[in-house]
Amino acid sequence: SVMEPQSGLPSPSQQDPLLSPESHMDVQGYKWVRWRVWVCRLAAVLSLGLLLIVFHWRPRLAVLARCCSCPLALADILLIKDSCGQQHVVEVSTEEMEEGSLELLGELEDTEWRDTVQLYKKEKTLLRYYLFEGLRYIWLDRKGVFCRVSVLNEDWTCKDLYGFQKGLSHLEQNLRRHMFGPNLIDVPVKPCMKLLFEEVLNPFYVFQLLSITLWMIDQYIIYAICIFIISIVSISISLYEIRKQSITLRNMAQLVTNVTVRRSSGVEECVSSVELVPGDCLIIPQEGLLLPCDAALLAGECLVNESMLTGESVPVLKTPLPAGEGTYSSETERRHTLFCGTQLIQAKGGGPGGSGAVAVVTSTGFFTAKGNLVSSILYPQPTNFRFYQDSAKFLLILGFVAFIGTIYSFVVLFRSNATWLELVIRSLDIVTIAVPPALPAAITTGTIYAQHRLKKQGVFCISPPRINICGKVSLFCFDKTGTLTEEGLDVWGVMEGGPAGFSELVPEPRLLPPGPMLSGLACSHTVTLLRGQPLGDPLELKMVESTGWTLQEPEGDGKALDAEFGGHRVLTVMRPPTQRLQAQGTSTSEVVAIVQRFPFSSALQRMSVVTVARGGRSALAFIKGSPEMVASLCRAETMPAQFSSKLHNFSSEGLRVLALAYKPLEGNTDFRTIERGEVEKDMQFLGLLMMKNLVKPESATVINILRLAHLRSVMVTGDNILTAVNVAKSCGMVGSDEKVIFVNATPHTAQSMPTLKFSLEDGGATAAQSSVEVITRCLYQSGFGSHLAINGKSFAALCDHFPEYLPKVLLRATVFARMTPDQKTQLVKELQKLNYRVGMCGDGANDCGALRAADVGVSLSEAEASVASPFTSKTENISCVPLLIREGRCSLVTSFSLFRYMALYSLIQLCSVLILYTVKTSMADLEFLFCDIFVVTLLAIMMGKGGPSEELHPRRPPASLLALPVLGSLFIHICMITLGQLAALFITTSQDWYIPLNSTVYGTANLPNMENTTVFTLSGFQYIIMAVVVTKGYPHKKPLYHNVIFLCLLFVLFALMTWLAVYPGPFLCHLLQLYDISDMNFKMLLVAVAALNLLICFLVEV
Repeated sequence: SVMEPQSGLPSPSQQDPLLSPESHMDVQGYKWVRWRVWVCRLAAVLSLGLLLIVFHWRPRLAVLARCCSCPLALADILLIKDSCGQQHVVEVSTEEMEEGSLELLGELEDTEWRDTVQLYKKEKTLLRYYLFEGLRYIWLDRKGVFCRVSVLNEDWTCKDLYGFQKGLSHLEQNLRRHMFGPNLIDVPVKPCMKLLFEEVLNPFYVFQLLSITLWMIDQYIIYAICIFIISIVSISISLYEIRKQSITLRNMAQLVTNVTVRRSSGVEECVSSVELVPGDCLIIPQEGLLLPCDAALLAGECLVNESMLTGESVPVLKTPLPAGEGTYSSETERRHTLFCGTQLIQAKGGGPGGSGAVAVVTSTGFFTAKGNLVSSILYPQPTNFRFYQDSAKFLLILGFVAFIGTIYSFVVLFRSNATWLELVIRSLDIVTIAVPPALPAAITTGTIYAQHRLKKQGVFCISPPRINICGKVSLFCFDKTGTLTEEGLDVWGVMEGGPAGFSELVPEPRLLPPGPMLSGLACSHTVTLLRGQPLGDPLELKMVESTGWTLQEPEGDGKALDAEFGGHRVLTVMRPPTQRLQAQGTSTSEVVAIVQRFPFSSALQRMSVVTVARGGRSALAFIKGSPEMVASLCRAETMPAQFSSKLHNFSSEGLRVLALAYKPLEGNTDFRTIERGEVEKDMQFLGLLMMKNLVKPESATVINILRLAHLRSVMVTGDNILTAVNVAKSCGMVGSDEKVIFVNATPHTAQSMPTLKFSLEDGGATAAQSSVEVITRCLYQSGFGSHLAINGKSFAALCDHFPEYLPKVLLRATVFARMTPDQKTQLVKELQKLNYRVGMCGDGANDCGALRAADVGVSLSEAEASVASPFTSKTENISCVPLLIREGRCSLVTSFSLFRYMALYSLIQLCSVLILYTVKTSMADLEFLFCDIFVVTLLAIMMGKGGPSEELHPRRPPASLLALPVLGSLFIHICMITLGQLAALFITTSQDWYIPLNSTVYGTANLPNMENTTVFTLSGFQYIIMAVVVTKGYPHKKPLYHNVIFLCLLFVLFALMTWLAVYPGPFLCHLLQLYDISDMNFKMLLVAVAALNLLICFLVEV
């Protein structure tokens, strides 16, 4: 049951840009040219400020007009093109350094620091830098570039950080503060006047202002005043919302507190957190604090609540950073890093008297983890979504239609001998009609309604444009533990193992005989006490609880305990249960102390501890982790022969399997400085711990919903591949009648070439020939009922050595096991390359990268905004996923409907105006007002209120506005609209009682007249007809009758238009300047034409 394709040769793996911290930016330097600046000022005055508006919209033009290109070293202004292709203009700032700073720079080991200064005069030291998206970039003269200021500390090794434990001098600290800037996540809250100015200069409002001016000149005074008032209200609401959001974000981001730092003189000082710089030695009090920076923990242990960042509600125990030559990275050393904005609940074992902890500041301001979160909210990545791209192109099409309409009206008016002023005003008026200025605002209403509905359901969104993208998701990745399965696990049993094989299964660890296995289970954890209550990873809590051992932590300075255990620094004492004394006589476990801990790491797939007995006797190292990883660290002769078969059996039953191993250590070793690599090698295998991880009841239901909707579900987990396959079967990702094929790829080594094997899951007596056939059909035939499963090592080898097989595997794989956090991110990116819109649902802790890389990332956590993802759900299961997709589809369909409606409204009005221009008349002031405000605006606002369908349909909504069906239906609707209005006009002119217009006057002077009345009446019906026609939302929205307010509005407006058509009355005739036609049969015929128009357009749409 194994199939091996041709072996590939090694190829260098491409580095994923999302995994590299420095995003690519293109920077060009410019310097001011005095005469150009004065010419621009003069041109601005002569153009009455129009040039300044153009410069405001296009800052690049302002730079090119006022400056000339120059080397970066001399630049005053920089033109930055970011990785998304967007352009920004920033000013270069200079700051004078204090005297003596040069000498200090010379003393520092890091030669980069010397480059950051430029000596213009002997007595002046100038630092050149600029700020972009909150981050500070400084000039490095020797490199000839501006670099992020973090470049000065990104090469620090763990050993370097320990060197800062003695503290910085005042002079050093001052110099670094000049370099790094204040430790503030400063969210700018613009003054009201500046906000008003920026909002008014928005192209939408400038267009509105020009339109209002034009209408005033054209005597449409009431209409112009109404639009002006609406614009003022709209600007006020917009300003209020922007300012309110900025203040909320600033309050969330800004954290200023007093902290204690150690100076090089040994004195401890209380300073403001604003003054902190990388390299400062931070003294953390026992009661903890809200951390104002990122810091590496050097001494003591800290219990930290990181829910603000990751959404993980369980407090995490942070341990001291191992001192080594490796470069420090906050991502790889997460378990030793304290992040900004997280709450330190308790610190112990690091300060004098055993209380508190010591840490060194590694990042400040926007360079911290919290700064990263705030930055992602302040400066979101532009969404590469077809709908938004097409909407801009569609506006250009409307602009072209307006251009044709302008030419037509110009010709008609010129032939009517209109004055030049009238020619210009009327022609420009066509542009204000054909391009609806309210279009951008209208298409966001569906998203706003969806966001409001999601918030009610406990799903929070920090990036509203992504709601529409949810509607196009075609594949959803799920983390396993805590997402598909319950967070907590129950101990199922333990099995000791050694060279002689495995012993009998023991259902409860407390029943184990005293020995290394029992001690290992009791000690291999990072559980800690808070006010007497054990806190930690749910799995470890269950494991410790199942042994019956109790936890005791040192009190006071802990010296008495240290002395009891041979003078070693005791972190925790584990005591066996007392009842064993009576039960088993003298054969009891003895009290042990944990003296060193290396916490669990997803990348390493293991954790380890060092323990000693009383008097410092029998020092042992224990390791706990994934069975494959632990086995690779054990001596081969200590492994049971049946290890693989037992692991296979237990994993196939869906059990979470962990392996334990141990080895004796020299008692006189200093365990505080012992390296992890030294502890975790040449181990002796102890046995296996099995835990039952139940699938959440909602998981199978949700996966089935997605499956019926033809949405692919994929599991991405750090767990064993067989356990993952079992869970995939339990929750319905893999059907009971479907086969699983395991993909095994090995990398290039000195002894062997890379290999790729496909092996069928044990299928009993399946012939080898038929299994090869199954594998071939799975890889090359779509719709065949089988799934691929692959682990992290094979995935890495597949990417590096068999890239031609990667798309085939990705198209058919359902289970990705033993994946590191970086591999999860890489998987999401690779799936996106295959044109999948990828969703990712996880717990936010190990999945941060993948959640942010996905088109739609959903973090299951208590926090309202998490660094992990655009969406955060408070429900602790995946039931939010179908909800999100349904809301996304509803929002996308609504945005489509509103876009088409606003376009059709403009074209209806354009058609009416051009017909009336042709017959030398026009629409009245209040007729425009009635159509635009009372009909169209109300309909557009209420149209978006319709909720999503209760079921997920297999067909996804379209995302392209420029697709043939959309453009085709719009073209047919326009033809029907034009024919309808022309029919109304020709029916009117063919009547016996028809009175022709006065041809000596023109425009509104010809009102009231029969042509205007019939065309206005029919166009009024058409606005309502089109609202009915384009709102057809099946199957992604609830039927029209569920949107009660919209339905009532339609009936009211239909009734109102029928009343205006049949019996307007003298008051309304006078108000709207309508001609009172007395022929009732003609009026009924007009209503019949409108009904026919509705029927034809509805049939076209269906």
